[in-house]
Amino acid sequence: MTHPPRRDAVATDPHSTPTSPTARGEASNHDRLLGRGSWREARYVADLLRAETVGGALLLAAAVAALVWANSPWRDAYAGLRDSVVGPHALHLELSLGTWAADGLLAVFFLVAGIELKREFVAGDLSDRRKAALPIAAAACGVALPAILFAVTAILLSRGGDANDLGGILRGWAIPTATDIAFALAVLAVIGTHLPSALRSFLLTLAVVDDLIAITIIAVFYTEAVNLLWLLAAAVPLVAWRLLLRHKLTNPFLLAVPALLAWGFVHASGVHATVAGVLLGLLVPVNRDVEDDPDLQSLAERLEHRLRPFSAGFAVPVFAFFAAGVTVVGGGLGAALRDPAAIGVVVGLVVGKAVGILGGTWAVARFTRAELDEDLSWTDVFGLSLLAGVGFTVSLLVGELAYGNGSERDEHVKMAVLGGSLIAALLATVVLRLRNRHYRLVEVRETVDHDRDGVPDVYEREG
Repeated sequence: MTHPPRRDAVATDPHSTPTSPTARGEASNHDRLLGRGSWREARYVADLLRAETVGGALLLAAAVAALVWANSPWRDAYAGLRDSVVGPHALHLELSLGTWAADGLLAVFFLVAGIELKREFVAGDLSDRRKAALPIAAAACGVALPAILFAVTAILLSRGGDANDLGGILRGWAIPTATDIAFALAVLAVIGTHLPSALRSFLLTLAVVDDLIAITIIAVFYTEAVNLLWLLAAAVPLVAWRLLLRHKLTNPFLLAVPALLAWGFVHASGVHATVAGVLLGLLVPVNRDVEDDPDLQSLAERLEHRLRPFSAGFAVPVFAFFAAGVTVVGGGLGAALRDPAAIGVVVGLVVGKAVGILGGTWAVARFTRAELDEDLSWTDVFGLSLLAGVGFTVSLLVGELAYGNGSERDEHVKMAVLGGSLIAALLATVVLRLRNRHYRLVEVRETVDHDRDGVPDVYEREG
């Protein structure tokens, strides 16, 4: 891929001494909204997003394979495979393969999300209250508005209907609140856009906060009954997990014992088993001094690098394969288009996410009187807000919890999640592609290293 000539991107003389923004009496990049951040953080985000992009491609492939199979003459074989029951009877873990994927494999996904969350709060952007305000406000608005629009849409389209049916529909209010970072990155890879590091970092941090809100919603609103004894029992393996990591005993087989026990006890308690994954992730030690040293790799990073290939390359695609196989042929799509829940999901993902995140970002700028980074515009924020409407993994999981796996309404909602995510992705593509030439110029500026010390000059000037 060719880049524009360097002189278009770098206006300064390579032999001159750069003047910092602060020296010119301007706000530094760190004081602006969506500033570039540190070189270590930019490198960490770039490495992480590369891995997630590969996972997103596998996720898309798995979803397409499931859709094709579920709408083929062999659709009964797909349903039979998804509903096949396996597991030890003595432990009351006789679950279908689809349930194993949702309760078991997604626990690994949330374990990785928990590690990311812990790192962000201790050593990442969320450790600075000023920096944390933006992604937290944007994520909160990006959760609240889709939920509100879902409820309003369901109420308006259900007028004159059965009140009990409306109550059942409203159980799905949380479906359009989640962002699937892997799916979103796969979209970026397909359209070939070159997001600046500040936007990539914002997207990641937004998704991390989004995951925290999502798992909290699952634990609080989608738990029917809780067995406190099993929940208290889960504290024992969780403490053992923490002690093993604290003493740097990281043998995978050794760590698997408390992790599996914690998962089993949380599952038995009635709380969704994926919550165990988040708890395990949050208990991973994060040393800020190590995180700040670019030459060292922290325990959290090592553990994350071990788990991410399995999570992104196997766990999430397998879940997608069993969750995305909805039958569109034979009137399924028409029925979904008449279902208030399905329409509410589409409105929430496409409109609610975009307006919520954009509005939350604008509110932070308005009340703090901060300005966007000079490399960015509100068009960029709008494009990223649209991209956040790509919801998949967590949205499908919440749909199953709200309406029951395999129910007619769950099938409609799955089609809505796929359709809404596709619409959001297409709209984001249009907006972000309009800015792609500018992004290439920023990318060149962010990679120039005249002194060849391994750190791009722009990060040294702003550090």
